[in-house]
Amino acid sequence: QVELVESGGGLVQAGGSLRLSCAASGIIFSINAVGWYRQAPGKQRELVAQVMSGATTTYADSVRGRFTISRDNPKNTVYLQMNSLKPEDTAVYYCKTCGRGYAYWGQGTQVTVSS
Repeated sequence: QVELVESGGGLVQAGGSLRLSCAASGIIFSINAVGWYRQAPGKQRELVAQVMSGATTTYADSVRGRFTISRDNPKNTVYLQMNSLKPEDTAVYYCKTCGRGYAYWGQGTQVTVSS
């Protein structure tokens, strides 16, 4: 059974930092692409950052230069380091991976940035 568990969300002031973690069981992150998505109230879920199996990373324009996605293969965990946070970064953040023809999502972690 595949399970993704996010952690690290919270309340932070604008300009602050948070590091989100996504720990996986039942699937090997290192051979799959892993993405961080976010969904703000009343908005569609959007891709924030993605790390491919070959370690190539991509970022949404809105977070490029502020967020960094990374992977710790021995821990089977993917991180999202978020710096210079803005109120518009407030959302529920989810990690997602695909394998065996399925998409797997975590339960989400709330990030709230106060102005």
